[in-house]
Amino acid sequence: MFDIGFFKENSFTIPTITVGNLSVGGTGKTPQIEYLIRLLKEKHALSVLSRGYKRTTKKFILLNAASSAEEVGDEPLQYFNKFKNIAVAVDTNRVNGIKTLIAAKDSEVILLDDAYQHRKVKSSFYILLTKHKDLFVDDFLLPTGNLRESGAGAKRANAIVVTNCPENLSILDRENIQKKLQHFKKPLFFSSISYADKIKGSNSTLTSDLKDYDVLLITGIANSTPLLQHLKSLNIRFEHQEYADHHHFSKKEIEEIQRKFSKMNSEKRVLLTTEKDYTRLYNSLEELSYLAIETQFLSSQKEDFDNLITSHIHNFDSKS
Repeated sequence: MFDIGFFKENSFTIPTITVGNLSVGGTGKTPQIEYLIRLLKEKHALSVLSRGYKRTTKKFILLNAASSAEEVGDEPLQYFNKFKNIAVAVDTNRVNGIKTLIAAKDSEVILLDDAYQHRKVKSSFYILLTKHKDLFVDDFLLPTGNLRESGAGAKRANAIVVTNCPENLSILDRENIQKKLQHFKKPLFFSSISYADKIKGSNSTLTSDLKDYDVLLITGIANSTPLLQHLKSLNIRFEHQEYADHHHFSKKEIEEIQRKFSKMNSEKRVLLTTEKDYTRLYNSLEELSYLAIETQFLSSQKEDFDNLITSHIHNFDSKS
Protein backbone atom coordinates (compact mmCIF):
# COMPACT_ATOMS: atom_id res chain seq x y z
CA MET A 1 0.00 0.00 0.00
CA PHE A 2 2.80 2.42 0.90
CA ASP A 3 6.47 2.54 -0.01
CA ILE A 4 7.71 1.96 3.54
CA GLY A 5 10.30 -0.71 4.12
CA PHE A 6 13.97 -1.53 3.88
CA PHE A 7 14.70 0.29 0.63
CA LYS A 8 17.80 2.01 -0.58
CA GLU A 9 17.12 5.72 -0.26
CA ASN A 10 18.00 7.83 -3.28
CA SER A 11 19.16 11.39 -2.73
CA PHE A 12 19.70 13.87 -5.55
CA THR A 13 21.99 16.65 -6.71
CA ILE A 14 19.29 19.35 -6.53
CA PRO A 15 16.85 20.38 -3.77
CA THR A 16 13.79 18.13 -3.62
CA ILE A 17 10.98 19.40 -1.40
CA THR A 18 8.27 16.94 -0.37
CA VAL A 19 4.80 18.03 0.75
CA GLY A 20 2.78 15.31 2.43
CA ASN A 21 0.94 14.06 5.47
CA LEU A 22 0.61 11.07 7.77
CA SER A 23 -3.12 10.61 7.25
CA VAL A 24 -5.37 9.63 4.38
CA GLY A 25 -7.63 12.28 2.89
CA GLY A 26 -7.13 15.96 2.21
CA THR A 27 -4.91 18.13 4.36
CA GLY A 28 -4.29 20.92 1.85
CA LYS A 29 -1.39 19.52 -0.17
CA THR A 30 -2.51 21.10 -3.45
CA PRO A 31 -2.72 24.73 -2.20
CA GLN A 32 0.56 24.21 -0.31
CA ILE A 33 2.31 23.05 -3.49
CA GLU A 34 0.86 26.07 -5.29
CA TYR A 35 2.16 28.33 -2.53
CA LEU A 36 5.66 26.94 -3.08
CA ILE A 37 5.33 27.37 -6.84
CA ARG A 38 4.49 31.06 -6.39
CA LEU A 39 7.38 31.45 -3.97
CA LEU A 40 10.03 29.83 -6.17
CA LYS A 41 9.06 29.99 -9.83
CA GLU A 42 10.60 33.37 -10.63
CA LYS A 43 14.09 32.52 -9.37
CA HIS A 44 14.46 28.81 -10.10
CA ALA A 45 13.89 26.35 -12.93
CA LEU A 46 11.05 24.61 -11.13
CA SER A 47 9.43 21.20 -11.64
CA VAL A 48 6.53 19.48 -9.88
CA LEU A 49 6.33 15.69 -9.71
CA SER A 50 3.22 13.77 -8.67
CA ARG A 51 2.11 10.17 -8.99
CA GLY A 52 -1.11 11.41 -10.62
CA TYR A 53 -3.69 9.87 -8.32
CA LYS A 54 -6.42 7.86 -10.10
CA ARG A 55 -4.99 8.47 -13.56
CA THR A 56 -5.47 5.78 -16.20
CA THR A 57 -1.74 5.61 -17.01
CA LYS A 58 1.27 4.58 -14.91
CA LYS A 59 4.54 5.58 -16.56
CA PHE A 60 6.37 8.91 -16.66
CA ILE A 61 4.45 11.64 -18.48
CA LEU A 62 5.55 15.24 -18.91
CA LEU A 63 2.36 17.29 -19.11
CA ASN A 64 1.57 19.28 -22.26
CA ALA A 65 -1.37 21.20 -23.70
CA ALA A 66 -3.03 17.97 -24.83
CA SER A 67 -2.90 16.29 -21.40
CA SER A 68 -6.18 15.28 -19.80
CA ALA A 69 -7.17 14.71 -16.17
CA GLU A 70 -7.87 11.06 -16.99
CA GLU A 71 -4.35 10.63 -18.35
CA VAL A 72 -2.35 12.54 -15.73
CA GLY A 73 -4.67 13.21 -12.75
CA ASP A 74 -6.56 16.34 -11.76
CA GLU A 75 -4.02 17.99 -9.44
CA PRO A 76 -1.04 17.83 -11.85
CA LEU A 77 -3.25 19.18 -14.63
CA GLN A 78 -4.32 22.03 -12.35
CA TYR A 79 -0.67 22.96 -11.73
CA PHE A 80 0.10 22.81 -15.46
CA ASN A 81 -2.89 24.93 -16.48
CA LYS A 82 -2.36 27.49 -13.75
CA PHE A 83 1.38 28.15 -13.87
CA LYS A 84 3.51 28.86 -16.92
CA ASN A 85 7.23 28.22 -17.29
CA ILE A 86 7.34 25.29 -14.88
CA ALA A 87 7.52 21.59 -15.72
CA VAL A 88 4.85 19.26 -14.35
CA ALA A 89 5.22 15.49 -14.59
CA VAL A 90 3.68 12.31 -13.20
CA ASP A 91 5.37 9.02 -12.43
CA THR A 92 4.47 6.22 -10.03
CA ASN A 93 8.23 5.61 -9.77
CA ARG A 94 9.32 8.84 -8.10
CA VAL A 95 13.04 8.06 -8.39
CA ASN A 96 12.72 7.63 -12.14
CA GLY A 97 10.54 10.74 -12.34
CA ILE A 98 13.09 12.90 -10.53
CA LYS A 99 16.01 11.61 -12.61
CA THR A 100 14.06 12.15 -15.84
CA LEU A 101 13.10 15.70 -14.88
CA ILE A 102 16.69 16.59 -13.97
CA ALA A 103 17.95 15.23 -17.28
CA ALA A 104 15.15 16.46 -19.54
CA LYS A 105 14.20 19.84 -18.05
CA ASP A 106 17.39 21.07 -16.36
CA SER A 107 15.41 21.40 -13.14
CA GLU A 108 16.97 23.36 -10.29
CA VAL A 109 14.28 22.52 -7.70
CA ILE A 110 11.69 19.73 -7.69
CA LEU A 111 8.50 19.79 -5.62
CA LEU A 112 7.13 16.35 -4.74
CA ASP A 113 3.38 16.20 -4.23
CA ASP A 114 2.23 13.60 -1.67
CA ALA A 115 5.50 11.67 -1.40
CA TYR A 116 5.98 11.62 2.36
CA GLN A 117 5.70 7.82 2.49
CA HIS A 118 7.76 7.22 -0.65
CA ARG A 119 10.83 5.97 1.18
CA LYS A 120 12.92 5.21 -1.91
CA VAL A 121 13.29 8.98 -2.25
CA LYS A 122 15.32 10.89 0.31
CA SER A 123 14.10 14.42 -0.14
CA SER A 124 16.26 17.30 0.96
CA PHE A 125 13.30 18.95 2.77
CA TYR A 126 10.00 17.58 4.12
CA ILE A 127 6.91 19.67 4.83
CA LEU A 128 4.40 17.73 6.93
CA LEU A 129 0.78 18.93 6.85
CA THR A 130 -1.79 18.19 9.55
CA LYS A 131 -5.31 19.60 9.80
CA HIS A 132 -6.25 21.97 12.61
CA LYS A 133 -9.26 19.87 13.70
CA ASP A 134 -7.61 16.51 12.96
CA LEU A 135 -4.03 16.58 14.22
CA PHE A 136 -2.03 13.43 13.58
CA VAL A 137 -1.13 13.24 17.29
CA ASP A 138 -4.84 12.81 18.07
CA ASP A 139 -5.35 10.07 15.47
CA PHE A 140 -4.71 6.33 15.19
CA LEU A 141 -3.32 4.01 12.55
CA LEU A 142 -5.62 2.51 9.94
CA PRO A 143 -8.10 0.87 10.19
CA THR A 144 -8.93 2.26 13.66
CA GLY A 145 -8.06 5.80 12.61
CA ASN A 146 -6.88 7.56 9.46
CA LEU A 147 -3.09 7.44 9.81
CA ARG A 148 -1.03 5.91 7.00
CA GLU A 149 1.90 5.58 9.41
CA SER A 150 2.48 6.31 13.08
CA GLY A 151 3.05 9.79 14.45
CA ALA A 152 6.74 8.93 14.75
CA GLY A 153 6.92 9.68 11.03
CA ALA A 154 6.85 13.37 11.96
CA LYS A 155 10.51 13.01 12.94
CA ARG A 156 11.40 13.07 9.23
CA ALA A 157 9.79 16.50 8.79
CA ASN A 158 11.80 19.69 8.48
CA ALA A 159 8.68 21.76 9.14
CA ILE A 160 5.11 21.06 10.28
CA VAL A 161 2.21 23.13 8.94
CA VAL A 162 -1.16 23.05 10.71
CA THR A 163 -3.65 23.61 7.88
CA ASN A 164 -7.29 24.71 7.62
CA CYS A 165 -6.99 26.96 10.66
CA PRO A 166 -9.61 29.66 11.21
CA GLU A 167 -8.19 33.07 10.30
CA ASN A 168 -8.93 34.23 13.84
CA LEU A 169 -7.20 31.28 15.51
CA SER A 170 -7.07 32.06 19.22
CA ILE A 171 -3.84 32.31 21.17
CA LEU A 172 -5.09 29.56 23.50
CA ASP A 173 -5.82 27.20 20.59
CA ARG A 174 -2.42 27.87 19.10
CA GLU A 175 -0.66 27.24 22.42
CA ASN A 176 -2.54 23.95 22.91
CA ILE A 177 -1.42 22.74 19.47
CA GLN A 178 2.14 23.85 20.13
CA LYS A 179 2.17 21.80 23.34
CA LYS A 180 0.93 18.72 21.50
CA LEU A 181 3.64 19.00 18.84
CA GLN A 182 6.53 20.52 20.75
CA HIS A 183 8.34 17.25 21.48
CA PHE A 184 9.01 16.82 17.73
CA LYS A 185 11.13 20.00 17.93
CA LYS A 186 10.22 21.13 14.41
CA PRO A 187 9.47 24.62 13.10
CA LEU A 188 5.69 24.94 13.43
CA PHE A 189 3.45 27.06 11.21
CA PHE A 190 -0.28 27.75 11.07
CA SER A 191 -2.10 28.30 7.79
CA SER A 192 -5.63 28.90 6.58
CA ILE A 193 -7.47 28.74 3.27
CA SER A 194 -8.21 31.99 1.46
CA TYR A 195 -11.04 31.98 -1.10
CA ALA A 196 -10.89 34.07 -4.28
CA ASP A 197 -12.93 37.26 -4.52
CA LYS A 198 -14.19 36.25 -7.96
CA ILE A 199 -15.23 32.98 -9.50
CA LYS A 200 -13.57 31.98 -12.79
CA GLY A 201 -14.55 29.99 -15.84
CA SER A 202 -17.65 30.83 -17.83
CA ASN A 203 -18.61 33.45 -15.23
CA SER A 204 -16.47 36.08 -13.47
CA THR A 205 -18.97 37.24 -10.87
CA LEU A 206 -17.76 38.50 -7.52
CA THR A 207 -18.05 35.63 -5.05
CA SER A 208 -19.99 37.83 -2.62
CA ASP A 209 -22.54 38.59 -5.37
CA LEU A 210 -23.45 34.91 -5.73
CA LYS A 211 -26.06 35.53 -3.04
CA ASP A 212 -28.17 36.98 -5.87
CA TYR A 213 -27.86 33.77 -7.90
CA ASP A 214 -29.18 30.23 -7.79
CA VAL A 215 -26.10 28.04 -7.45
CA LEU A 216 -25.65 24.36 -8.25
CA LEU A 217 -22.46 23.27 -6.49
CA ILE A 218 -20.59 20.16 -7.67
CA THR A 219 -17.74 18.78 -5.54
CA GLY A 220 -15.53 15.71 -5.75
CA ILE A 221 -12.96 16.52 -3.07
CA ALA A 222 -11.94 14.90 0.21
CA ASN A 223 -13.52 17.51 2.47
CA SER A 224 -16.07 20.00 1.15
CA THR A 225 -17.09 21.31 4.60
CA PRO A 226 -14.86 24.44 4.58
CA LEU A 227 -16.20 25.44 1.16
CA LEU A 228 -19.80 24.93 2.26
CA GLN A 229 -19.18 27.01 5.37
CA HIS A 230 -17.60 29.77 3.30
CA LEU A 231 -20.56 29.95 0.89
CA LYS A 232 -23.03 29.95 3.78
CA SER A 233 -21.11 32.76 5.48
CA LEU A 234 -21.76 34.86 2.36
CA ASN A 235 -25.49 34.03 2.47
CA ILE A 236 -25.24 32.15 -0.82
CA ARG A 237 -28.10 29.79 -1.64
CA PHE A 238 -26.87 26.59 -3.25
CA GLU A 239 -27.81 23.03 -4.00
CA HIS A 240 -24.92 20.67 -3.40
CA GLN A 241 -24.15 17.49 -5.32
CA GLU A 242 -21.25 15.69 -3.67
CA TYR A 243 -19.08 12.96 -5.17
CA ALA A 244 -16.04 11.01 -3.95
CA ASP A 245 -12.57 12.56 -4.00
CA HIS A 246 -11.00 12.58 -7.51
CA HIS A 247 -14.27 11.23 -8.93
CA HIS A 248 -14.29 10.59 -12.67
CA PHE A 249 -17.71 11.64 -13.93
CA SER A 250 -19.63 9.30 -16.19
CA LYS A 251 -21.58 10.49 -19.22
CA LYS A 252 -24.80 9.76 -17.33
CA GLU A 253 -23.69 11.86 -14.34
CA ILE A 254 -22.74 14.75 -16.62
CA GLU A 255 -26.16 14.59 -18.24
CA GLU A 256 -27.87 14.56 -14.83
CA ILE A 257 -25.88 17.62 -13.70
CA GLN A 258 -26.69 19.46 -16.91
CA ARG A 259 -30.37 18.55 -16.67
CA LYS A 260 -30.62 19.73 -13.07
CA PHE A 261 -28.86 22.99 -13.88
CA SER A 262 -31.09 23.59 -16.91
CA LYS A 263 -34.20 23.19 -14.76
CA MET A 264 -33.23 26.10 -12.52
CA ASN A 265 -35.83 28.78 -13.21
CA SER A 266 -33.73 31.79 -12.33
CA GLU A 267 -32.04 33.70 -15.15
CA LYS A 268 -29.20 34.34 -12.71
CA ARG A 269 -27.78 30.90 -12.14
CA VAL A 270 -24.27 29.52 -11.72
CA LEU A 271 -22.90 26.02 -12.08
CA LEU A 272 -20.06 26.11 -9.56
CA THR A 273 -17.30 23.69 -8.64
CA THR A 274 -13.83 23.60 -7.09
CA GLU A 275 -10.72 24.33 -9.11
CA LYS A 276 -9.60 20.71 -8.86
CA ASP A 277 -12.96 19.41 -10.05
CA TYR A 278 -12.94 21.97 -12.85
CA THR A 279 -9.98 20.19 -14.48
CA ARG A 280 -12.13 17.06 -14.81
CA LEU A 281 -15.36 18.80 -15.84
CA TYR A 282 -14.66 21.84 -18.00
CA ASN A 283 -14.59 19.86 -21.25
CA SER A 284 -17.99 18.32 -20.44
CA LEU A 285 -20.00 21.21 -18.97
CA GLU A 286 -20.18 24.48 -20.92
CA GLU A 287 -21.50 26.85 -18.25
CA LEU A 288 -19.04 25.85 -15.54
CA SER A 289 -17.26 28.14 -13.09
CA TYR A 290 -14.94 27.49 -10.16
CA LEU A 291 -13.83 29.10 -6.93
CA ALA A 292 -10.06 29.14 -6.46
CA ILE A 293 -8.31 28.88 -3.08
CA GLU A 294 -4.85 29.74 -1.73
CA THR A 295 -2.85 28.92 1.37
CA GLN A 296 -2.02 31.84 3.63
CA PHE A 297 0.07 31.80 6.79
CA LEU A 298 -1.23 33.34 10.00
CA SER A 299 0.24 36.05 12.23
CA SER A 300 3.17 37.19 10.12
CA GLN A 301 4.50 33.63 9.72
CA LYS A 302 4.74 34.01 5.95
CA GLU A 303 8.16 35.64 6.08
CA ASP A 304 9.53 32.98 8.44
CA PHE A 305 8.21 30.14 6.28
CA ASP A 306 9.47 31.72 3.06
CA ASN A 307 12.92 32.27 4.56
CA LEU A 308 13.06 28.67 5.76
CA ILE A 309 12.43 27.37 2.24
CA THR A 310 14.62 29.83 0.35
CA SER A 311 17.49 29.40 2.83
CA HIS A 312 17.34 25.64 2.40
CA ILE A 313 17.64 25.99 -1.37
CA HIS A 314 20.40 28.59 -1.10
CA ASN A 315 22.41 26.47 1.34
CA PHE A 316 21.69 23.11 -0.31
CA ASP A 317 24.66 20.77 -0.45
CA SER A 318 24.13 17.64 -2.52
CA LYS A 319 26.73 15.79 -0.46
CA SER A 320 24.90 16.29 2.84
